[in-house]
Amino acid sequence: MPGPAPKHPSVRARTNDPKKGFTSLPAGGRLGAIPPWPLRPNPIMAAQLETARDRVASLQVEVEVEEDGRKKGRMRRELNKNEMAVATLSLQIEQATDDEVALWDILWRTPQATVWEDSHSSREVAQYVRWKVLAEQGDLKAAVEARQLSDRLGLNPLALTRLHLEIERADEAETRGEQRRQRATPARADKPKGDPRGTLRAV
Repeated sequence: MPGPAPKHPSVRARTNDPKKGFTSLPAGGRLGAIPPWPLRPNPIMAAQLETARDRVASLQVEVEVEEDGRKKGRMRRELNKNEMAVATLSLQIEQATDDEVALWDILWRTPQATVWEDSHSSREVAQYVRWKVLAEQGDLKAAVEARQLSDRLGLNPLALTRLHLEIERADEAETRGEQRRQRATPARADKPKGDPRGTLRAV
């Protein structure tokens, strides 16, 4: 004996719907002002720069008062080495700061940024930015830290799923935008029915 007819797809319930309980993120990303960058320059690099500058100043004095030609030559070579270290560290700090601010601005325009704003996670995002920039400069430890933070912040598809987040599709975003515009537009009053002018005829 044949079983019951299958339900129509429109009324068929899914008990294991993977999208159940997901939060939809705007496809167009977060709008509004970008929060100010909260971190100071990398403290380790800043300390290295300060140490190199102190050594340069000390060597400059020693070179001036040294009378032995050989010692003075060695001091000059060491002075040149430390001056190069100062120039390199200064450039690295400047470039890192520029890269951090640029990545910070990009991240706060993403759909995920709406969640960070609600959860007040700006400093955690800043930590990710710092580790990510160091990783791009070749720091392997920083690469590991950046990857772990990217999972917490939902910066890859698998992390989005784990956090029960999804980015709305472009067609869904367009439909919602149209619905918002329609709600914002006042409805025009309909013409009154039974307008007596419609029954007038020229005689």
